[in-house]
Amino acid sequence: MTIFNFLAGAVTFGFLLAGLFFLRFWKRTADSLFLAFAAAFLLLGIGQALLTLTDIPVEERSWLYLFRLAAFALILVAIVGKNKRRS
Repeated sequence: MTIFNFLAGAVTFGFLLAGLFFLRFWKRTADSLFLAFAAAFLLLGIGQALLTLTDIPVEERSWLYLFRLAAFALILVAIVGKNKRRS
C-alpha cells in the first residue's frame, strides 16, 4: 500500500461519512436539500473508491469522473430547487 492509496481511502471515508451526516439531517428535518447532499457525497465516495480500488490505466479513467459531474449537478439542482420554492 502506498501513501497515495491510504490518502485516497481517507478521502473516500470522508465522503461517505459526510453523506451519512447529511442523511441524518434529512431524517430529522425531511428537507430534500439534505437528501440531495447525502446522495451527492455518496456519489463522490463511490467515484473515489472506484478510482482507488480499480487498476484502470489513467487514459481510461474518464468515465469515472462522471460520478463527480453527477454529484455536482445534483447539488446545483437541489440548491436551485430550494431557492425556487422560497421565492
